[in-house]
Amino acid sequence: MHKLTRNDLMPLERYARERNDFRGRVLAHKKNRRVALGANAALYFEDRLTIQYQIQEMLRTERIFEAQGIEEELAAYNPLIPDGSNWKATFMLEYGNEQERHAALAQLIGIEDKVWMQVEGFPRIFAIADEDMSRSNAEKTSAVHFMRFELTAEMAAAVKAGAALSAGIDHPQYHCLLERLPEPVRATLSSDID
Repeated sequence: MHKLTRNDLMPLERYARERNDFRGRVLAHKKNRRVALGANAALYFEDRLTIQYQIQEMLRTERIFEAQGIEEELAAYNPLIPDGSNWKATFMLEYGNEQERHAALAQLIGIEDKVWMQVEGFPRIFAIADEDMSRSNAEKTSAVHFMRFELTAEMAAAVKAGAALSAGIDHPQYHCLLERLPEPVRATLSSDID
């Protein structure tokens, strides 16, 4: 997928006018980009449109309109767009209760390295997590991690040919196995591969 440039972004005034329609389009687009991993974890698979929305929202919230600020946002978010041989996802640990979340994050140190995807007939692909910076320390992990799942050419061809996908987490304190992702999700992820 091509990276975003300033020409792909709406100026703040135009975005204010079109925000509701654009947001609706993005929410519909995201429908088959979420993979729940048990009750408290999920992968949100990113692509060019989801990242464009994220950048537009950051520019709006921070009222960034100068070229340098826009370029900084592009530099921060463009690495989250898949490169054609991988999937990129935001991994979230989701707990509604703050105390429960705090306790879980202390028990789930290293979980970001135990998240995997699997193309039918191939070994598991463990996430390459937080390439930009560490989001864990000795006391706890973060509730948000950025992940890349790198596919071999053979895996990518199998996905394009319709191979089933599975996903899971193999952490001592959090185990999850999805034996088969729903077809709409599989098809969406297949479209992210060149």
